[in-house]
Amino acid sequence: MFKAKILFIGPCESGKTVLANFFSDITETVGGEYNPTQGVRILEFESQNEGSAEKLSTCEVELWDCAGDFKFESCWPALMKDSSGVVIVFNPDVPSHLKEIETWHSMFIASQGLQDNQCLLIAHHKPGSGADGRRLPLASHLSRLSLIHSNLEEEPEDVRQAFCRYLGNVVNTLSENREQEEMSILT
Repeated sequence: MFKAKILFIGPCESGKTVLANFFSDITETVGGEYNPTQGVRILEFESQNEGSAEKLSTCEVELWDCAGDFKFESCWPALMKDSSGVVIVFNPDVPSHLKEIETWHSMFIASQGLQDNQCLLIAHHKPGSGADGRRLPLASHLSRLSLIHSNLEEEPEDVRQAFCRYLGNVVNTLSENREQEEMSILT
């Protein structure tokens, strides 16, 4: 069984914690007072993921819900160590988030050399915002990444299935990397 370390990053108040709780099946109220994450929260769970060979695989997931405040920037290199994937969560209704996710991409994805299939963008629509799947004006390097629109009020299972497909991509990449390492040892 593979173990995947997935970082949830993005601007403050974008919905990272709400989504992390949802994917890990932690039951907390979605609404309520905003309490920013201090540093990082690590949530562990098992997930059934859709594999590339039309079969399900199980993996252990460490979901690292990272604070969006730049005052924690000095901790980010330690958080990135040994990460298997990165999910950038942002609120598409906040114009500054579209520009800010470029910074998050360069700091967490480009610097680690992750493949596009190890990365995911989640445009998280807060309750009552009237989520839509409109095309967003993303920079070219961001438009290559998979993008899902998240609305936990209207389509929670669609969001969960999209995340499981993403985890399946990450596990496939981990498997391919392991096979390459094994072959390099043998040759």
